[in-house]
Amino acid sequence: MRPAHPREQAVGMEYYVSDADGVGGRLRDEDERFRVRELERFSTEPVDASTDAYPHLVVRATLSGWDTNDFASRLSDALGVSRERVDWAGTKDKYAVTTQLFSIYGADPEDLPDVDGADIEVVGRAGRSLEFGDLAGNAFELVVSEPERPDQATEITAELASFAGTDDPDKDGTTIGVPNFFGQQRFGSRRPVTHEVGLAIVRGDWEGAVMAYLGNPTAAEPDGTREARGFVEETRDWQQALEEFPHRLRYERSMLHELAECDGDPDSETFRAALERLPSNLQRLFVHAAQSYAFNLMLSERLERGLPFDSPVEGDVVCFADTDAPEGLALPDTDRLQRVDDRRVRSVTRHCERGRAFVTAPLVGTETDLADGEQGEIEREVLADLDLEPADFDLPGEFHSNGTRRAILVRTDLDLDRDPLRLSFALPKGSYATVVAREYLKVDPIDLG
Repeated sequence: MRPAHPREQAVGMEYYVSDADGVGGRLRDEDERFRVRELERFSTEPVDASTDAYPHLVVRATLSGWDTNDFASRLSDALGVSRERVDWAGTKDKYAVTTQLFSIYGADPEDLPDVDGADIEVVGRAGRSLEFGDLAGNAFELVVSEPERPDQATEITAELASFAGTDDPDKDGTTIGVPNFFGQQRFGSRRPVTHEVGLAIVRGDWEGAVMAYLGNPTAAEPDGTREARGFVEETRDWQQALEEFPHRLRYERSMLHELAECDGDPDSETFRAALERLPSNLQRLFVHAAQSYAFNLMLSERLERGLPFDSPVEGDVVCFADTDAPEGLALPDTDRLQRVDDRRVRSVTRHCERGRAFVTAPLVGTETDLADGEQGEIEREVLADLDLEPADFDLPGEFHSNGTRRAILVRTDLDLDRDPLRLSFALPKGSYATVVAREYLKVDPIDLG
């Protein structure tokens, strides 16, 4: 175990679990070198099914250079419908080739536009929209550009196999494990502030949430953007800030329009209204990022205490495997939870060894029950340090969260090619490819994309 990069520590990922030096290099030199394909789990009817019973058109889009939110906006604009009529199961990265499903309420195949950088295939119709999480997982193929120490991949793989509890590093296609951290993208790769926005929301500080999003200039941004963020922090001149903020920052500009329309100084309700100008999925993302930050801190503390990730200790809460998951993909079912007392440690350990159960930590919300024992101590200490408690997540509208639990370890069968250095693997929904890749590269997370 070795300390992580400072940018990763800032979002709660305080360690690498592999001690070996990284291979170096970078990801995403070209979109084609970072490929993501959804492992689909959503039922559809034929495209000629009744539009009364099945009003949602389902399409499979292969995108290059498109952020999921941006593509959804482009699609809705071209169709002349509300952006809220376009839904998807998982948010994908802009700098990649991604294949995923979208559902569009009230659309017909002949209405679909031609979009540069998008190959759109009609799948069928559905009686409901896609919802976040309507997938089993994702398959990844990552090519490392210009690795400095490619031979290190073998030693790293051996260490990650040991962490997974599967010591079989003699072949490239072995099972590895990593802490199921939320990756840098959850918080913003170049400007990690979404958790700061979320923490302010959960604490009821709507003004602080808005300013965390509008302000907070970072060195990784263009000069004009940094200057605009600095201007709004310094002046709170919302109308002039509209002149300063580049038009491509449309979410920030939408918030500024709400604030500029206010007579006098905005009150708390006005700041909240500014946040509610954003798409509903982005509103939810802020609170999710706060939960994710707390989760990362809990995993880092568990690592520091030397507690296992592949088996439970007394007081842990485990979940069981989803029996309907695709073959070869271990998918946790966090609706099936069990608290581990001293009588159950041995039997639950056997379930974990066989991939039938997973130790969890909370994504804290109003219905969260914290663990007992040493893991419970970790959870309570992290929440106390953040000045949070489950009741704080009883929030209005899209900001409310009941909470859930999440597996702390993710295992995957890794295929490792040498020339070029390529990592191929599949992860359950919600797990991050860069959390695997960071163990191999050990670079500034900006170089992970």
